[in-house]
Amino acid sequence: MELLLLYVILLNLFDFSSGITYNKGDIEKYFTCSSQGLPQKNEIFKLYLSLDDLKIQCIFQPQSEISSREFMSAFTSGGLAPSLGIINSTYTGIFHFNLTLFRDQIYWLICIPRENITKNTDTAAVEEWLVRITLQHGLNIYTSEGTLLDRAREPILQWKLGTIMTKDDVKKLYPHVVGLKVTKCPCANDVALIGFLLNSKSNGIYIGLSFSGFWNYNNITWYNLTDMIYSEVGEEHTELSVVDMVLTNHFLVILTSLGLFISGDLRYPSSSVLTFSRADFCGFERVDYVKGKLWYNERCFANRAHFEVDYVTVTFERNRTLSEESSCFYSKEPFHDWLPCLPHISKGMKTISSAVITFLVDQEHSSGVFLLRNQKEITTSVHILKNNKLSSRPKFPRFTFPSSFYSPVGMVFHPRSHFLYAYGNQVWLSIDGGNTFELLADFHNDIIKNTYHSFYTSDITLVSQNGKVYLTKAGLERYSEVGSITDKIFTLYYDHMGFIHKLTPDRFEDSGSFTSFGNSKGIFGQAPNMGFETALAPQYITLDEMIFYAYVPENENQRTIYTKKFNNIHSGKVIHSRKTGTAYIRKILQHDTPKGFLSSVIAEVIDPFGIENVNESPCLSSSLSINPDGNFYKLTLQLQRVVSSFQDSDIEKTVVIPGYSSFLITRIIDDQNALAIATMPIRAPENMIFVKDTWFLYNFGQRNGQTWSIYEKPCNYWFQQHDDLRSLNVLKYVDLGKSQTLKVEVIPDTKGVRTLEIPLLKVIVGNPTLLEVKAKGSFDDTYSYLMEVSAASTAFQQGSTSLAFVVWGASTDCFVTTFVPTLKSSCSYLKSMHHIPSKFIPPEDWISGVHTDSQGFNMIKTLPKSGKFKQCANVSTREECNCTNDQKFSHAVAFSDCREKVPRFKFPVTQYPVSLEIHSEDGQIPVETPYLVTVTEVNRRENWELKHTVPENVKKLKNYLESILHAPVYNPSGLNLSIKGSELFHFRVSVVSGVSFCNLVEEFQIYVDEVPLPFPGHTLIAIATAVVLGGLIFIVFMFQIRNIHPWDKCQKLIRRNRVNLQLS
Repeated sequence: MELLLLYVILLNLFDFSSGITYNKGDIEKYFTCSSQGLPQKNEIFKLYLSLDDLKIQCIFQPQSEISSREFMSAFTSGGLAPSLGIINSTYTGIFHFNLTLFRDQIYWLICIPRENITKNTDTAAVEEWLVRITLQHGLNIYTSEGTLLDRAREPILQWKLGTIMTKDDVKKLYPHVVGLKVTKCPCANDVALIGFLLNSKSNGIYIGLSFSGFWNYNNITWYNLTDMIYSEVGEEHTELSVVDMVLTNHFLVILTSLGLFISGDLRYPSSSVLTFSRADFCGFERVDYVKGKLWYNERCFANRAHFEVDYVTVTFERNRTLSEESSCFYSKEPFHDWLPCLPHISKGMKTISSAVITFLVDQEHSSGVFLLRNQKEITTSVHILKNNKLSSRPKFPRFTFPSSFYSPVGMVFHPRSHFLYAYGNQVWLSIDGGNTFELLADFHNDIIKNTYHSFYTSDITLVSQNGKVYLTKAGLERYSEVGSITDKIFTLYYDHMGFIHKLTPDRFEDSGSFTSFGNSKGIFGQAPNMGFETALAPQYITLDEMIFYAYVPENENQRTIYTKKFNNIHSGKVIHSRKTGTAYIRKILQHDTPKGFLSSVIAEVIDPFGIENVNESPCLSSSLSINPDGNFYKLTLQLQRVVSSFQDSDIEKTVVIPGYSSFLITRIIDDQNALAIATMPIRAPENMIFVKDTWFLYNFGQRNGQTWSIYEKPCNYWFQQHDDLRSLNVLKYVDLGKSQTLKVEVIPDTKGVRTLEIPLLKVIVGNPTLLEVKAKGSFDDTYSYLMEVSAASTAFQQGSTSLAFVVWGASTDCFVTTFVPTLKSSCSYLKSMHHIPSKFIPPEDWISGVHTDSQGFNMIKTLPKSGKFKQCANVSTREECNCTNDQKFSHAVAFSDCREKVPRFKFPVTQYPVSLEIHSEDGQIPVETPYLVTVTEVNRRENWELKHTVPENVKKLKNYLESILHAPVYNPSGLNLSIKGSELFHFRVSVVSGVSFCNLVEEFQIYVDEVPLPFPGHTLIAIATAVVLGGLIFIVFMFQIRNIHPWDKCQKLIRRNRVNLQLS
C-alpha cells in the first residue's frame, strides 16, 4: 500500500513537456551511472565507449529517506524503466533499460552494441556525446545528464605523449610553477591538457592529460616531454618551459621557451610515442618565445567538409626590425608553412606601422581579423583570406576604438560561433566579423587578462588582473560580477557539460554541487553586491515604474566619478532595499543634467519599497514647503504645534511627492531647513506647502551604512527547443536548393515583472551571404514567444555559418540564454543514395543467405575476373579483402566489393525497375528530376540496356549534359534495366553534379542464373535431337511396311530362354 501511494505521488511529479525545457530551476541529480563498474553516488557520470559493447549500470538517488531499492521497485512495478538518450549535434539515439530488475539488484543495467551507436572505428575528431537519462522517454521526468566519450577514436588518447611521471615526480615541480596553461579538444572538451610554466630554477616540458574533464586530480596522467624537445634543439640549451599550448582537431601545438613545436597528425599513429617538429622563425630567440602567445579559433571539425581547416597564430611582443617580415605568423594544418600575418603592402600605398596584438582566422567569412596597436590608436582590420593568402586591402574600413580602450590584451571568438570579443581594460563585442564593435563592459583601471569559454552553456568567464571574476553569455549584452579568486597561480577550465573548474598546481576545485545542466559558480565565493558607494534618489513615474538617480557630489574627483555612476553591469539586475522592496532595472541612462545626477536607471517595481517613519525621521510629522535656492532647493518644515526637525541622519534621504520631482537631501542647514537637489527640476514645485502624509521619505543613502544593493536577477525565462532538437549545438546541413527549419520557444517566468509585447528573441546570422535566412516570431495567448527560422541554400556556394538565438532580456543566471546552431551549406555526411530492390527480402534471409523464393541469393565466393576494385584491390581471393560483417551488408560504395550476397534472378532479366532513394537525416525521398543519372557496369560488361522516359522539359538538359560528359544521361524516374547476359553484373549509378553538393553514387549487383547455352551449342543440340527422333520414326515406319514386328520376336526369344532354363 505504501508503494502504491509512493507511485501515485511520483506520477504527480511528472513533467509531460513534449520538448526539452531549460532554465526551470535547479534539478537534483537523480541518476548516477557508470560504464566502468558500479556507479559512485554524488558524482557527475561520465561514460566511455571502447571497441566492445557499452555496458551501463545506473542507480536512482532518491532525495528522501525512502531507499533506492523501494523507489526502483515502485517504478518497475508500474512498468517504468529509464530511457537513455545519446545525443550530439547531428544524432539522437534512444535506448531503453530492462523493465525488470535482475535478482532484485539495486541498479538498472543496459548493454548497447557499439555498432548501434557508431560503426566507425578509425581515429578521428569525433564529438563527445551528451547522455540524457530520464525515467520514461517522452515524459522528461527525473532527468539526469552526463557524457559519453569514444576513447577508441579520440586522436590524442591514442598516443603516449612522453615519459610517464609518478606523483612524486610531479610534486617536486610545484615550488617552481609560475603559471598554468590548459587546452582542450574542440570536439570533446573533457579531453584536455594542462602544462606547467616553470621559473628559471627548473627546466622541462611537463604536461598532464585528462579524459574526464579534470574532475579528479588523481586521474591525470602526467608526461615528461623534455627529452623529445631537446632532441630537436640540442642539449646545450637550458631554461626550457611551456609557454602556451593549443590542441586543434588533429594536431598539438606547443610554444616553449626554446621554440614552437608541432606534433604529427594525431589521426595516424605511427609509433607509440608522439613526435614533434620545430617551426623556425628567423631572428627570434628565447627572450621572444617566452613572451609569445598562441591564438586559435576553436571549432569542432567532426565529419569535416573540404572547406573546414584549422588555423593557429603565434604573436611575439616585439616590434619587427627591417630584416624581419613580421612579429606575427599564421599557418593552417598541418602547420608546416608559417606565413607573416601582415599582408604584403604594394609600393606607393600609405600605411601606419602597427603592432599585431591578435590575429584570428574567421572560417565563416573566410577572412583574417587583426587587433592592431600603434602610437595613436587601437584598431581592428579585416582582410579576405583566399588560398591561404591575405588580401592587401581591408574588407571593411578599419574600426577604431575610443581612447578609453587604452590597454588591449587580446581578441577571441566564442567557440563554434561568430561572436568576436576584444578585451583588456574594456570588453567589446562584434557580431559581424569584426566590421563593428559594441562596448560590453568598462573596467577602467582594472584589466581583463584571460577569458574562458563553454560552447555548451555559452558561458564566458572574464578574470581581471585584480582577481575579480565576471560572467557573461555569448551574444548577451550584459554581464555580472560573480566573485573573486585569491590564488596566485591558477587557471579556469570548462568541461564538456559547462561545469567550470579552478585548476592549481596541486589541486582541482569545482562547484561541489550538480545543479541543472551544469551551472556552477561556487568556486568564486559568495556573489558580490554590484552596487556602488553613493546615494540613490528614487523618482516615481507610475505606481509600478521608477527612476533611480545616482548622486555624484560636487567635489568628486574626475578620476573617480565613474565609481558613482550606473554602468552596463547593472543592466537587467535587481535593486534591493535594506528595509523592504525590490525593483528590476530595465534601462540605463547616462546624462549631464540634472546637476548632481550623471546617471540613472529605469526600473520596474517588483515589491514596494518601504518608507521612513516618524521614529526614524521626526521631520515627517510636519508640513513641508519647497523653494528654489540657486542650484538647490530649500526644504522648510512648517511646524504645527508638533516637535519636528531635520536630523543629520536625514542626509542622503529622498523626499518623494507624488506627481512632482523628488528631492535628495544633501545638507542640513538647521533643525527646520535643509538643502536638496531635484531629480526633475522641470517638475519641481515652487513656493508650495505639502501637508503631513502627502510627502514621504525614502532612504537609499550610504551615509549611515549601505541601505541598498544590486544583485543578479534570478532566471526569468524558460527556453524550449522543438521536439526534433535535442542538443544545444545542433548542426543542420542545407543542400543545394533545400531548406532547414528551426523552432524555439521562450516562456516568460516573470514572477511579478511585466512581459513587454516586444520580441523576446533576436536572431543573428554569422554569414548572411551564405544562406537565405527568414525569421518569423509570434506571441501566443500565454505570452510565450515562438520563433521559427528557415534557411535555404539558393546559390552554389559551400561553407558554414552559425545562427544565434539570443534571449536578450535573460539573466546571466539562466543556463540557456543563447542557442547557437550551425548551418552548413554542404553535403551531409548522412546523405546517400540507395538502390531499392524490386522485391522485399527479410533481413534474416540476408544473414542466412537462404531465401525460400525461387529468386533468392547467390553466394559470391570468387572475385570477378575484371573490374575496378576498392576494398579488394590487389588481392586474389575474397578472404584477402578482410571485410567485416558490417561491410558485407553496407550500402557504402567504398565497401561494394565486400558484398557476398546479392539478389538472384533467372534469365532473362527484363524491365527490372531501378528504384533509387536518397536517405538523409531528414528521411527518405525518391530520386526524381531535377536529378539526372549516369549508369555504368564496373566490370565493363555490355550485354545490358536501360529504358527510360524523358520529359520535354528535360530533353535539352539531357542532351547538353551528354555532350559534356560523353556518356548517356538517364531520367531516374521509371528507369528499367534489361540483362541478356549471365552471372554477376555490378552497376554504378551516379547523380549528375549541379543539383546537389553531394557526390551521390550507388552501386548494386545482380546475379543472373539458369541461362540457356549460348550459340551454337543450343542449336546443335536441337538439330541432333531432331535427327535422332527422325531416324527413330523412319525405322518404325520401315518395320511397319515390311511387316516386321520386333516386339513379337522379342517375346518369342524370352519364352525360348525360359524353357531352356527349365530344362537345364
